[in-house]
Parts: sequence; structure tokens; C-alpha cells
Amino acid sequence: MIAAVREFANRFLGRGEATITVPSFDGALKPNQKLEAATTLLEGEALEDLATDGRNLYVADGHRLLRLDGSAATELRSFEQPISALCTLADGGIAVALGGREVRLYADPTSREPNVTFSDTAFNAINALTLADDGTLIATDGSSTCGVDDWARDLMELNRNGRVFRLDPRTRSVKPLASRLGYAFGACARGDGVLVSESWRHRLVLVADGRPPQIVLGHLPVYPSRLSRAVGGGYWLTAFTARTQLVEFVLREPAYRRRMMAEIDPAYWVAPRLRSGFSFKEPMQGAHIKTMGVIKPWAPPRSYGLVIRLGEDGKPLYSLHSRVDGINHGVVAALELGGDLVLIAKGPGRVLKLPLAGLAEETGS
Repeated sequence: MIAAVREFANRFLGRGEATITVPSFDGALKPNQKLEAATTLLEGEALEDLATDGRNLYVADGHRLLRLDGSAATELRSFEQPISALCTLADGGIAVALGGREVRLYADPTSREPNVTFSDTAFNAINALTLADDGTLIATDGSSTCGVDDWARDLMELNRNGRVFRLDPRTRSVKPLASRLGYAFGACARGDGVLVSESWRHRLVLVADGRPPQIVLGHLPVYPSRLSRAVGGGYWLTAFTARTQLVEFVLREPAYRRRMMAEIDPAYWVAPRLRSGFSFKEPMQGAHIKTMGVIKPWAPPRSYGLVIRLGEDGKPLYSLHSRVDGINHGVVAALELGGDLVLIAKGPGRVLKLPLAGLAEETGS
């Protein structure tokens, strides 16, 4: 009885376990506007993922697979379903996830027919692919119930059914590596395990056969997404948007969430987005974030842009931001090519490029 009264009082007063807090952007995550200085290489309607073999840059744009040379894009082929993930292979081939439900391996990006096709019935929202040291592929599947583009619903439903799979091209077998993850969205091989982004739990975990996930980096102020290896060691971690106290509050109110999802257009839910500021119907609009029609850079972000440079131990070294008053939001992919960092800002639909030289010094690291 006393415990129930205490719980009610804590919820009413917003204290104890009912306290709603979001970690601040500080230290290596101190805000800047470095992503706003990036050069735009390409604009597209449905940009999704990047892959490189060290020479060529491949871009997933809706149903199309493109090769980008400078700012000139060549369409290599088109698929019957949208591309949800890309990964180059050691022999010069490419792996393509389609619609989140199928993975095809091609000997060459221009090949008409796949060498291997994985269409396991368990697949539902394959959103990232990475090559392991043993030649197998690691695939993250964000949700077993919501489609690859329906991630906001997955968050609002508090789902925790993301998975990680190992795909073996030699045996054509599929092996589950982890389950019950809070939206698995990005992976990178690390030793005998796999570093995985767990978006809804705001952390990176190390997944290995026969062991529970081990937290490598937790309590992030963002929703992490795809990972890639950095030259010289470490990783690039993207984050498709930032957390806010308002969204955290809504996630604790089941009755409100159910009614919101039933009655309001998903575009205007109190939920994170890849872009914002384009409609008066959006939540968090008005005088509390604008002055004389100008968005305050410190306002609560409905959308945000962020790439974090991690060390070999998975800890942040420095970060590149597009704050709430910026444009290059919804970063879902980043990789190194030559002397540049190439990334996708899905919010405005841009492939961006930043010179790597001096990035750490310019961001104050």
C-alpha cells in the first residue's frame, strides 16, 4: 500500500523513477554546426545507405542503386523493391537488402542475377549489413512487427523485438545472434563479436555467440543508427535524431500514446522525425522555440543531425552536428572514402562530404 502511494506521488510530482531526464550534449558531444559546412554531392528523394569498396561509392536511392563519381551519379540498376541496406563484399561484389525482407548477393554491382538470395521468413526490417572477418554477413533487423520505414510506430509501441542475424553465403544459412533488442539499427564487426546500435535503448552493445549483449556505450542523448569502420581504428556512429524530454514523457503515457496513434496523422505525432519545421501542425512549434520567426539553436530538437567519431574502445572522441536550426538532419549513414567523410542526411535528402583533415581540431577535440 505504501509503495503504491509512493509510486503515485512520484508520478504526480515527476520525481524518483518518474523523473524525466535526457543526457546533455557535452564533452566529446558538445554541439557545433560542422555538418552545415559539408558539401552536397547529390540530392535524392529516398536516399538510404552508402557502401564503398575503397574506390567506388555506391548509394541506395529508393529502388535505384547508384554509383557516385564526384557529383555525377550513374544508375547501375533498379530493383522491384526499395533498397533498405547496402554492403560491399571482399571479392568486389555487393549485398543488397530489399524492402527489409530479402538480402541478395551479386558478384558485381552491375550483375543482373544474384549469386545468393536470403529470404528467411524471420526477416522483417533489415536496415543494415556489414561484412564479418570470416566472410559472413551480419544483418540487423529493427523490428519483427513494424516495417523498415515504420520505425516511429515501433518506438511509440515500446517494442523491443529487434534481431541480429549472421548470413553465410557458403552454406546459405541464416543464424540468429541476438533478439529482444530495442530496434537494432547498424552493426560493425569487432573481434569475435559484433558492435550493434540499439536505438530505443540509446546505446551500443557488443553481441557475440552464446553471450548476452554487453554494453559498450550507453546513456546517449540520441538514437544511434548505422556504424562504419574508421581508417586508423575506431568507428563512425551516426544518429538519426536526438532525444527530448517531451518524447520521453509521451513514452511513459500509454493512454495518450494509444489515442495519439489512433487519431493523429503519424507525420504529426509527438515523436522524433528526420526533418522538421515545415508545417504549423508539427508539435513543439511556436514562441517557445522561435524568436522573430528564427529557430533558437538550443531549442528542443524534433530533428537533428549527428555523427560521432568513436575510438577503438567505442568511446566518443569528437562529434559533428547539425543543430535544430540547421538543415542536414536525419544522418543514417557515414563512411570514409579517400580523405573525406561521406554521409547521408536523409531529412533533406542529401549525400554530403566533409574533408577529414583537421576535423578533430576544428571540433575542439
